[in-house]
Order: sequence, then structure tokens, then C-alpha cells
Amino acid sequence: MGKTTGFMEFSREMPSRRPVTERVNDWFEIYQDFPEEKLRAQGARCMDCGVPFCHSGCPVNNIIPDWNDLVYRGRWKEAVRQLHATNNFPEFTGRICPAPCEAACVLGINQPAVTIKNIEKTIVERGFAEGWIKPEPPKFRTGKKVAVVGSGPAGLAAAQQLCRAGHWVTVYEKADRIGGLLRYGIPQFKLEKRILDRRLEQMEGEGVKFVSKAHVGHSLPVSDLQEQFDAIVLAGGSEQPRDLKIPGRELKGIHFAMEYLPQQNKRCLGDTLDPAGDILANGKHVVIIGGGRYRCRLPGDCPPPKAGIGAPVRNHAHAAGGALTADSLAAVADAVAH
Repeated sequence: MGKTTGFMEFSREMPSRRPVTERVNDWFEIYQDFPEEKLRAQGARCMDCGVPFCHSGCPVNNIIPDWNDLVYRGRWKEAVRQLHATNNFPEFTGRICPAPCEAACVLGINQPAVTIKNIEKTIVERGFAEGWIKPEPPKFRTGKKVAVVGSGPAGLAAAQQLCRAGHWVTVYEKADRIGGLLRYGIPQFKLEKRILDRRLEQMEGEGVKFVSKAHVGHSLPVSDLQEQFDAIVLAGGSEQPRDLKIPGRELKGIHFAMEYLPQQNKRCLGDTLDPAGDILANGKHVVIIGGGRYRCRLPGDCPPPKAGIGAPVRNHAHAAGGALTADSLAAVADAVAH
């Protein structure tokens, strides 16, 4: 645990955001650095819970109280090791996870929860800054070869674990860059792509091979993988959106999130796209249907003015709840088209 009386002495505190006037001119993360002494105080708020429900609230069962305590005591290198014991990529989850661990925090019953997500992110960034996180190639090789189909978070985690177990691992990705949803489904301000590339470099140093533009079952026959590898891991993402089969769905100006997000990420990476297929929101009012994580990415996913693309009116971006009708969907399409 952290400090015995920490939850009574310290209030929840989060990093401040960079000024809006600064943020609209770049695609960097929006939060400023958090002083170490303040972060250690946040770790001190972690209580000696009889049953730490943050464990079960976390999808990967992070041992959260342990590394909160280590941060409070300034034992950063041990915290990095403890964090990686259950999570291959805490720099991703520390940025984009919706933090169900904080919703499960016992302290949250009658006080603001421990800032678990920010502590997690800071631990891993400290590890990279200190040079503690580096390639960990296996001491011996089994001689077995494994193909991983899909380079999203699941595929990358499987690849790293299999490689460290001594197998030769090759990751196949149908897109032109490695990363799957991490690359094209999450905007830069939520996850700068240098963060992803940094981890891919570590994995390459461990011996993982990456092959892009390889659509298994199409451009790359499955039979070829069966002949070349001892095992195949299927880690393809779920790319089929839930459509709304109601009158008006066929109107212009209605798009799935994953029709828009990859385009914008490619623009931010410097790619030139076919103007005929552009989905832009220049000066338009945008209505967003759905309240999940994709909705959270879209209102702020407009490029800064200097990108030359323009930006939608952010204060007209809404998550629409309740039943949808043909009239309401037509109104959405009309707002986007005009």
C-alpha cells in the first residue's frame, strides 16, 4: 500500500492540460508533465484494501497497489518491473484505456479514486527515459516458428510473449503500417505514433519480424503460412461496425468512425490520399451517434488549422442517445452535408 494515512492527507490531482491556443497548432498529447513529488503523493493515496477491487476491474489484472506503493517510495525501477509483469504495453493502456480500475477503486466509494491510469503512464515513461526498458531477447531458441496474423495490441502482445519464450515470430499486417487499431484507429493526441514505434523497435531488437501489406487469405494464402510455420495465431481485430438498418441510413454524409479515423491518421503521418474518397468536416456541424470510445476520439479528431484541412465546430459535436428515427437520421445527414 501507499502511505497509511495518505488517502486522508492528499486529494486527487491530475496533470494540467496545455493551453488551447497551443494545442490547436499541433498533434501532440494534451497533458503537461506531472511533477514527481505530486505523483508520489498520488501513489500514497492507495489504501491497504482488504480486497483490492482494482485488480479485477483491470482487464489485464494489473497488480496496482504494489506499484502504487513502489512509486510512493520512489522505487521506480521495481515499479517498472512490477507493471510489466502483467502488461506488455503499459504506455498504451496508460493513455487510451478507459480506466475501469479507477471505477473499481475502493477509495472511490466516498472519495475521488486513486489516479491509477496516470501513475501507470508515468511509470513506463520513467522506464524508457532511464533506459530500463530495452530489448529482452531469449537466452535460447526453440527452433519453432510462429506466425501472428494481425498487428494490433493483441497480436503484438502475443508476438512479444512468444518471442521471449524462444520461438521465431513473424507478424503479418494487411495495412501499409504495423499497429492495427493503435496505428489507424486512435488519433495522435491520444497516442502519438512515436510511442508505438518505440515499442516496435524494442520488439524488433528481440527478434520479432514484421510484414506489412500482407492480407492473409487474400494476397497471402493461408496454405503458405501452414507450410512455413509450426503454429499460427489469429489476432485480427473486429472491423465490422454495427450498422443501423433504418430509413435514411443511405443518405450522404453518414459514416462509420473507422471510415474516418484511418484517413485522418494517415494525413497526420504525411500521406497523400485520393481526394475522391476524402471524408472531411471542414466547417461543418458534426453529430456523433454512440457514446463509446470512438465517440470520445471523434470530436477532437479534427486537424489543426495549419494542416490546411480545416476543423469542425467542436461545440456542435454530440453523442446522441435514445431511439433513432428516420427524421433524426435525416437531420444528422443534413447537418453534416450543409
